[in-house]
Amino acid sequence: MKFQVQKSFDSQIQTGTLYLVATPIGNLNDMTYRAVQTLKDCDIIAAEDTRMTRKLLSHFEISPELLFSYHEHNKAASGPELIRYIIEGKNLALVSDAGMPAISDPGSDLVALAIEAGIPVVTVPGANAALSALIASGLPTERFTFIGFLPRDKKDMQKVLETVGYSQGTLIFYESPHRVLKTLTILLESYGDRNVVLARELTKRHEEYVRGSIQECIEWLEENPPIGEYCVIVEGMSAEEEHTLQNEWWQNLRLDQHVEHYENEGLSRKDAMKKTASDRGLSKRDIYNALLKEE
Repeated sequence: MKFQVQKSFDSQIQTGTLYLVATPIGNLNDMTYRAVQTLKDCDIIAAEDTRMTRKLLSHFEISPELLFSYHEHNKAASGPELIRYIIEGKNLALVSDAGMPAISDPGSDLVALAIEAGIPVVTVPGANAALSALIASGLPTERFTFIGFLPRDKKDMQKVLETVGYSQGTLIFYESPHRVLKTLTILLESYGDRNVVLARELTKRHEEYVRGSIQECIEWLEENPPIGEYCVIVEGMSAEEEHTLQNEWWQNLRLDQHVEHYENEGLSRKDAMKKTASDRGLSKRDIYNALLKEE
């Protein structure tokens, strides 16, 4: 990405603006005053599913000049066309079916095109399922990773889980009702029986949180068939587990082999000894003295 400073409300800007407008995730009362006004003021609204968006626009009596379809399957052609409209001076609002656009949808591609074209990008924030589920989950919120939807293939799912699961941060997934049991089963295989929270129908009449171990939640879903879209909030690794995992690779190495490993990575002898000491919870002097004895 090239260096750029954006002043979103600079009166000297000649192009239109791309607005990223949050929509309700279930309860229409979560639509903000600013979001409604922005949609009314914009010339064009780009939507993931125009049928869903028409219902929202009708409810708030919003009639854009153009309602444009923009989704994963047409983004290559539609993206540049939308950018052309904005360059010509049209203000464009991007919305998703529910929540913040550009989260688990192709909106991020449109944002990248807009930035590349020097177009101002303005966020109109609002409801978000992942964060709403996280803060009510009861699991730690200090550090978290949003993964969204996992791949469909089991091997691909396991690869993703391997890359994100070995840290203390809470994990956030989106999942459909017909896949959530499969996902929990693979989470159990990958991470063991961690604590998990299943949140569904957020902000709606049948909002529900199921909290327990992964195994307990699997058993619950087997007795209570999944309905609605889910946010799956998974407990991160404990500090002790993370420390153990980080140290596993050198457990069977002699001190000289441990130091040599870091030297092979390009560190000086001194820095390699310092890094080895840090790994093992020893002082650098301890490492130095031990290496002298081995020699």
